[in-house]
Amino acid sequence: MGSIEDAGNIHIPLVDISPYFSGDAVGKQKVADEIRDAFENQGFLQVIGHTVPLDIQDRYLAAIAEFFSLPLADKESVSQSNSKCHRGYERIGGQKLDELDENATPDQKEGFSIRRERPLGRFLEGPNQWPATMPHLKDVYMEYFDAVHQLSKTMFRLIALSLGLSEDHFDYFASDPNSICLCRAHHYPPTPKDSAGRTRGVGAHSDFGALTLLLQDNVGGLEVLHKPTSTWHAVTPIQGAYVVNIGDLMQIWTNNRYKSTMHRVISPLSEHDRYSSAFFNDGALDTIVECISTCLGPGEKPMYAPIRVEDHCIKRYQQSYGAGGTKITV
Repeated sequence: MGSIEDAGNIHIPLVDISPYFSGDAVGKQKVADEIRDAFENQGFLQVIGHTVPLDIQDRYLAAIAEFFSLPLADKESVSQSNSKCHRGYERIGGQKLDELDENATPDQKEGFSIRRERPLGRFLEGPNQWPATMPHLKDVYMEYFDAVHQLSKTMFRLIALSLGLSEDHFDYFASDPNSICLCRAHHYPPTPKDSAGRTRGVGAHSDFGALTLLLQDNVGGLEVLHKPTSTWHAVTPIQGAYVVNIGDLMQIWTNNRYKSTMHRVISPLSEHDRYSSAFFNDGALDTIVECISTCLGPGEKPMYAPIRVEDHCIKRYQQSYGAGGTKITV
């Protein structure tokens, strides 16, 4: 395991997961041990040696940059406000994720969200929207979705091993039986400083799902909160790498053993726009998330009451989008 060190001497672990794919039990466990150390201490890591080809990443990043350069009318034609399952284009300021500052301004990013195609059904289930003026976007986007979803399933297997569970423990959850896994592309335009001297791309927040894989370009801006020192530290972009962090559901599962870490994005100050894409594997709607037996020591009690994934998602979606003035209906 390597590390990325910034000026504050806080290490964001860099883990090569290629030994996992060799099938060798020793190699698998070595990677799992490194992941356990990262999630117990920082809650964030970057992974290399994965299965998502650089060519797919590059074509996808180029496609989302092309989408965000479309006229506003074209983007608004696939507005999330048209969707009963919360998919499509999200305007700048439509969400506010800051959990540390009630007076924070809304997030200064625009987004485009898709999940797997599915008939309209329960919360988050349904069809995607695609812009008529960019017909090739769907094929590129879904090719990328499939590749990163496969990587997320691998990461869940490594997490299972890291917790002393059978490797297939999370397989059903990670397989996305309700098609609620979300792939959201982001565009952060250069943003002037606000009244407090900040350039808020996304406010400080923890992810509310189970597992996030982030692909970022080389502009940078992602920062992670180091809780012991209450200081913010940059996650340096590495070509081809994925930033991996757990969300609140995994923290509940592990009884706080694995940390759902606060993070934020600082908008670029230069003339360069920033593009990134987050893949959220939030699993199966009916899953009851409760403390895993291997995360409960002698005499310890669960710190959280069991929670159903669908109930948790509804609450957090309504909080984050409602704060930005976007109404989320169920």
